[in-house]
Amino acid sequence: MMKNYLLAPGPTPVPERVAAILGMPIPHHRTPGFEKVFSEVRAGLKWVFQTEQEVIMLTCTGTGAMEAAVSNLFKRGQKVITVNTGKFGERWTKVAQSYELAVLEIKLPPGLPFDPAILEEVCAANPDAEAILFQASETSTGSRMPVSDIVGLAKKYKMLSVCDAITALGVFDLPMDAWGIDVLITGSQKAMMIPPGLAFIALSETAWKKTAESDLPKFYFNLAKEKKAHLTNQTAWTPAISLIMGLHESLKMMKEEGLEKLFKRHELLALATRNAVKALGLDVLSAKSPSPAVTAVLVPPSVKEGKKIPKLMRDKYGVTIAGGQDELEGKIFRLSHFGYCSYFDITTGISCLELVLAELGHPVNFGAGVGAVLKTFADDEIKSGGLKI
Repeated sequence: MMKNYLLAPGPTPVPERVAAILGMPIPHHRTPGFEKVFSEVRAGLKWVFQTEQEVIMLTCTGTGAMEAAVSNLFKRGQKVITVNTGKFGERWTKVAQSYELAVLEIKLPPGLPFDPAILEEVCAANPDAEAILFQASETSTGSRMPVSDIVGLAKKYKMLSVCDAITALGVFDLPMDAWGIDVLITGSQKAMMIPPGLAFIALSETAWKKTAESDLPKFYFNLAKEKKAHLTNQTAWTPAISLIMGLHESLKMMKEEGLEKLFKRHELLALATRNAVKALGLDVLSAKSPSPAVTAVLVPPSVKEGKKIPKLMRDKYGVTIAGGQDELEGKIFRLSHFGYCSYFDITTGISCLELVLAELGHPVNFGAGVGAVLKTFADDEIKSGGLKI
């Protein structure tokens, strides 16, 4: 018998409390009971997004919300700037191009920290651009983006800031209203701790005004229509009822922890992971701007077939992580540490990694990685006064 562990950057593990809700008989969505749940979920989402704006729930994955942002905000042929530092930055470019927008793509090699000065040059040269489309956390490279700086540039040049926070919201601080983010997006199977199938998008007052001017085609992803329905605790179309019921419970869990502790936990788990891979003689791809959500690790020269690392971890030991995508396939592997994740998820993942690296020919001092994880946690406990040595 092999027990399975999910340490991929989406889907992430579903808490037992949430799974129990998902297994309950399904209610009808046009009933007072479901409307009460929906109302409480709306309030909870505003809390996570740190906004007074309505957070629209869409029955789709995060990519659907990205498409909804494009189709609802812009007019045919308008110019937008996309920031491509990896696979999901590239997705902004492809979505915008599919709606025949004029796209100016800033493309950087994966893993390099993003310098806002590069973006400012493009903004200054293109004052007619309508928006900057970017990631908060580039999942494909494990990179954290300078969100506040990018939003500041968007405001300076009177452009919308459209932020894909699919592996960032609920992981690190992204105060939508305080920073003035115009559009913020996330998905259900990430830090929200429920299965795939829901996406969430919030718009500023400025962004909502732009939706009234948009002439791009939209039907299912009509955000104005969804907002009108949400304000009556309904949805325009049949929602993912069970997922919303599960979200109701996962939001309770997040509130019990509190945003400050939630962000601190993710920072600590990320630090422990990075310390562990370094102790094993490995390098982090985005070492200068790592994301608290996922760590991308370079395959060492001692391992000849990098794609075997996630394959062996999954098939032989039951630990699912992620490999690299496109140009990074076989060159990196990615360890997730967000959502329903704690100390011993990390120790399990690293202990499995030690076994697999040794099997593939990398010199391993067994326990070095796990020891680095435990030391990171112990140091934090000592610092906080929770552990006396």
